[in-house]
Amino acid sequence: MPGVKIAIIGAGSVGFTRKLVTDVLCVPELQDVDIALTDIDERNLGMVRQILETIVSVNRLPTRIAASPDRRRALEGARYVINCARIGGLEAFADDIRIPLQYGVDQCVGDTICAGGILYGQRSIPAILDFCADIRSVCEPEAKLLNYANPMAMNTWAAIDHGNVETIGLCHGVQHGWRQIADALGADDPREVEYICCGINHQTWYIDVRLRGRRIDRDELVAAFERHPVYSRQEKVRIDVLKRFGLYSTESNGHLSEYLPWYRKRPDEIGRWIDMSEWIHGETGGYLRYCRETRNWFETDFPVFLEEAKKPIDRAARTDEHASHILEALETGRPYRGHFNVKNKGLVTNLASDAIVETPGFVDRLGLNMSAGLSLPMACAATCTASINVQRMSVEAAVTGDVDLLKLAVLHDPLVGAICSPDEVWRMVDEMLVAQARWLPQYAHAIEGAGKRLSSAPARRTERQGAARRPVRSVEELRAARIGKRKSSAGNPAVA
Repeated sequence: MPGVKIAIIGAGSVGFTRKLVTDVLCVPELQDVDIALTDIDERNLGMVRQILETIVSVNRLPTRIAASPDRRRALEGARYVINCARIGGLEAFADDIRIPLQYGVDQCVGDTICAGGILYGQRSIPAILDFCADIRSVCEPEAKLLNYANPMAMNTWAAIDHGNVETIGLCHGVQHGWRQIADALGADDPREVEYICCGINHQTWYIDVRLRGRRIDRDELVAAFERHPVYSRQEKVRIDVLKRFGLYSTESNGHLSEYLPWYRKRPDEIGRWIDMSEWIHGETGGYLRYCRETRNWFETDFPVFLEEAKKPIDRAARTDEHASHILEALETGRPYRGHFNVKNKGLVTNLASDAIVETPGFVDRLGLNMSAGLSLPMACAATCTASINVQRMSVEAAVTGDVDLLKLAVLHDPLVGAICSPDEVWRMVDEMLVAQARWLPQYAHAIEGAGKRLSSAPARRTERQGAARRPVRSVEELRAARIGKRKSSAGNPAVA
């Protein structure tokens, strides 16, 4: 499709950018395009550009790769913009985990709701609105924003309501859970399992699951997960919720545990519900540790990544990340079905109309077409509604710089509210505002007052490390662990 330009904001996320672009290049009609990368980290930007230019060269493609820290330059003339930016980077992310932990709020990820996710949204939304202003100014008319950045619902909500840009929120949680269900049910191929999900991002529910056309009920799904040798250990929160609510959640054990008020509110209870075999199953600050290790690994082993880029593209290895499939559908008319984050407006009948919901739809040359009239069981709708109320307040606070509303949003978060008193919430938010002031322009008027309140208030609780914390491993330790895993897999084919 000559003349099509795709811009990626936050392209310094090297592994994910490589995956997205490689997926696009698997589509013949999307090879003769311009791909513009932009990021504030010029070092990472240069590395990812090298990798992508190597892929294009080795495969003799007509694709043109450009990279610039100048965002407007990168966006100029783009038809599609993909956002992968993490505002504040790992430094701010560390505060999202560390500060709430001192008040007893033990998060595994902290990027969607809970105290960390709400502050992440306060950093992200001003940037999202800047991105949208640039899109309206320099991109093609009616350019589309594909948002991968968390907090997904808040960012997408802000982009649509306040950024005035057509936006689709994209997440891979639905696909991951689908493959897990297929494995638990013993399917020979995940495609033997058909499903429909609806809810909100990271709290989406499989409302219809069918194996080879036969509908699977709760009891059969519970039995399948409880007898599975791995999932029975790793997914204890999800299995418990499945038993009580009747539906399986798309979200990982660690993520789900921090969106609900019941599983992480007492340190001595957390160990009962999590598994430490991988960070995603509930480790305190697990995703932060993983991100730090991944960054260190990449910086050390960049030559290896560059060498891997010299391999021919394998079209059969195209992933099920939504972006390339959406672009293919819009440009060629070949329909693509998936689950997307969009404004509700009656799509899910028992969730708020203004909310961002994650529901099924299909894309073709005419655009995005969503399925309407779905509904959730009352308990699932209730948990989603609690999060939606937090998201709504958080978006409004981020747009207006209303500190009181921000504190009320944190107070109403399910897990925070199960642990903290109002006074503790007010102090915790003040502390996070002061620590992250450089990324919070809308609160510039409030930082001095927050600092004064902190200096005059009684000392906070003792420093806490969390109920299930692991140290960041060195590159040497990571390499040894990978070698050990490969040896184990070779000696036991069932592990592979």
